[in-house]
Amino acid sequence: MATSGRSSASVLAYGASACAAVHVASNAFVAPGASPASRNQEVVGASSLRGSATASDSTSSSMLPLGGLALAAAVGASTSRAARRAGQTQGRAAGVVRHAKDHMNLGTVGHVDHGKTTLSAAISVVCNQFSTSADTKMKSYEDIDKAPEERARGITINASHIEYETESRHYCHVDCPGHADYVKNMITGACQMDGGILVISSPDGPMAQTREHILLSKQVGVPRLVCFMNKVDIMEDEELLELVELETREMLTQYGFPGDDTPFIMGSALQALEAMKANPATKRGENKWCDKILELMDTVDSYVELPARDTDKPFLLAVEDVFSISGRGTVATGRIEQGIVKKGDAVEVLGRGKKPQASVVTGIRMFNTDLNEGPAGYTVGVLCRGIEKDKIMRGMVICHPGATKTHTKFKANVYLSTKDEGGRSNPVMPGYSPVFYFRTCDVTGQMKSMTTTEGAEAQMAMPGDNLDMTCELIAETPIEKGMRFAMREGGRTIGQGLVVEVM
Repeated sequence: MATSGRSSASVLAYGASACAAVHVASNAFVAPGASPASRNQEVVGASSLRGSATASDSTSSSMLPLGGLALAAAVGASTSRAARRAGQTQGRAAGVVRHAKDHMNLGTVGHVDHGKTTLSAAISVVCNQFSTSADTKMKSYEDIDKAPEERARGITINASHIEYETESRHYCHVDCPGHADYVKNMITGACQMDGGILVISSPDGPMAQTREHILLSKQVGVPRLVCFMNKVDIMEDEELLELVELETREMLTQYGFPGDDTPFIMGSALQALEAMKANPATKRGENKWCDKILELMDTVDSYVELPARDTDKPFLLAVEDVFSISGRGTVATGRIEQGIVKKGDAVEVLGRGKKPQASVVTGIRMFNTDLNEGPAGYTVGVLCRGIEKDKIMRGMVICHPGATKTHTKFKANVYLSTKDEGGRSNPVMPGYSPVFYFRTCDVTGQMKSMTTTEGAEAQMAMPGDNLDMTCELIAETPIEKGMRFAMREGGRTIGQGLVVEVM
């Protein structure tokens, strides 16, 4: 904990004097007259919409604007704004910024206090030199963990979004919470990721949430992880570093990742931040800790492949958060899972046991930039006409009419985790009711019947068993054949499954 305190204190002090509020104008969602943007458009983080969001729930202080505080004066002030604008096209005048760089959703996962948020801030600051957009702003530790309860406790509670660029890609980065009490929020963040950075504290090694985050990353479909062994500046024993790496590789292999081939980068996110504070103009080759951050992102660029985007399917967005903009309407944020949404499109809102609600998309926005369209793979905010804030919630989907349907009953192939994997130690029987996690949705359901993979009826299922089950949810939920899900009970992940038939 002493290490964590040192990290938090140093990083919170970093750039604090340079913070400035950013206000989202009331006409932010006026549709620009430009033609639809290309699939390589820059899109901006959904959390930038929070700048003008009205948080009606007194407990929703975590919904404060992620983009509300900037570090421009603290680090990189010497960077020419004209040069940063040079990479922008004429689409900017029409309200759309376009990048020649490929877009990817990345995120940090790992145990609480291992340095995920510090690393996210370090990547943002170090990679600022590659920015081609004046709207791509660096984020400090305090900009990422900005809700009062997060600052008071010194931990991340809600998944937060930032953006940055490398030499070849534009990234939307999700900083996932590591605390065991907030695994639900971690799942919401991880299901948006095309790849992940697993952060390991070198002095501590892989711990309980390290294991669970690896398991959940696999369950929600994160294809590849790159490992960053943090805090090596306070490690003196090289053999211990090797043991930590070996243990982590075995854990990755255990849960289906290529442990032997997974890249490992060793560095110190805090030291990199302090180096950038001392010299904001630090370039590659001038500081070993900053070079480790650049090495990490070079590895991500080369090792984590760009996924194929389902742009030909009907539009579907899994809702992560909902905000109300005074005088404009309701904004739902989340990752576009498939298709393309354009301003003026008719959509419907499904899920959470509610009847389908018809609406029209009147605005699309991400990281302070209006878009004419949002392609699959981007995390955007969608302004919906005629729907009140309390009618949309996390776990619902917004889609083109008929793109998906809601169901309560389905058949699935289920694996129950063993006690060593963090699961149950006792068997489950028909009637067992865990919480099911689909996309951003968590809903209680019941296992109605069980059969072995050979087709024989089973009266119980032991941890480690793989069975076919018929399950029933308590509320209508958008699910489809081939969808993966996780099951949790009592603060632990007890299994995973694959939907093989909806009923």
